[in-house]
Amino acid sequence: MNEPIVRIAARGDGVTPSGRHVAWGVPGDVLLEDGALASGPHHQEPPCRHFPECGGCQLQHADDEAYRGYLVSRIEGALAQHGLTAEIRPPHLSPPNSRRRATLRALKVGQAAVIGFNAAKSHRIVDMRECHILRPELFALVGPLRKLLMSFLIPKAIGEIRMTLVDEGADVLLTAIDPQGYDALESLSSFGMENGLARLAIDRGLGPETHFEPHPTTVTLSGKTVLFPTGGFLQATVDGEETLVASVREAVGDGRPIADLFAGLGTFALAIGADYAAEASRDVAAALKRAAPAMAVEHRDLYRRPLDRDELGKFEAVILDPPRAGAAEQTAQLAASNVQRIAYVSCNPATFARDAKALADGGYALSWVRPVGQFRWSTHIELAASFSR
Repeated sequence: MNEPIVRIAARGDGVTPSGRHVAWGVPGDVLLEDGALASGPHHQEPPCRHFPECGGCQLQHADDEAYRGYLVSRIEGALAQHGLTAEIRPPHLSPPNSRRRATLRALKVGQAAVIGFNAAKSHRIVDMRECHILRPELFALVGPLRKLLMSFLIPKAIGEIRMTLVDEGADVLLTAIDPQGYDALESLSSFGMENGLARLAIDRGLGPETHFEPHPTTVTLSGKTVLFPTGGFLQATVDGEETLVASVREAVGDGRPIADLFAGLGTFALAIGADYAAEASRDVAAALKRAAPAMAVEHRDLYRRPLDRDELGKFEAVILDPPRAGAAEQTAQLAASNVQRIAYVSCNPATFARDAKALADGGYALSWVRPVGQFRWSTHIELAASFSR
């Protein structure tokens, strides 16, 4: 009996009404009796030669309508597991070739270096010869990095290349390389200069060492210039950041004063004009404080020491942007507080839904959720949500 594909599961497989999982299936496809998959109207030709071997993308075979449906269904499913519903707004999708940060793998093979993302469900590196998600400025570095790393990669050790586009160009952090001697170190500086890097640093296991940085490395957030620590975090795309900022601004409304928790470099705090910001990284908190001297910025680990209900009582609105683990400790305190409005930004629908349940049990209403597909064609989902008492 033929079965239609009705949705895409969390890891990217198509799912039939009977619950069968089908690799590369998207809604509108049909699983035939002989096990073959008949493509439907939302099944597109993947643009990249490396798909599906490369693990950087899982859903290049789904068109934009199917991909948006996937983002919505993931969030609806996560909320439903906790008995919650909300308005799910139309998702924002970042365009191809818009990712401004990525972590690639590198390995010495014979007398050459291979660089790329890991193969799907594997530690094998797919040697990247084209890429439809990275900004062209980052992809342009892959070829030159192959030549540079041929001599420096440690045999059998998988290196990492962390690249982020900042104001001055690409900030590059390399691990598992071992340049020895003056000439080798001089070649790193020459590489940085020839390729217009903002900074080139190496981490040999004891923390980053900068080898090239002609000017202080900065990023501009809402018109403010912020020093960018080595290995710092930015939202994956510029348009994704703008969408999240607009969503947070709507969620907090006119509420003042505002606290930004898990503030990072101030993506939201600087845009909204927060009165207080808490951040666990000392270097990041210091960079934000330098950029916004009037803001009360605290170096504080909110997992170990969340703001309690009394501290939260000073604020009308709170912005939450925790890591993938969510903010269980902090949401427990928020649920017991009198904060009127919460803007929650998440990169994990499962932990978001868990925290949303805690807030709902504490008397908050989840008004809406906006999915944001910054990691185009991947199963990684970001979102912004609005809670109010």
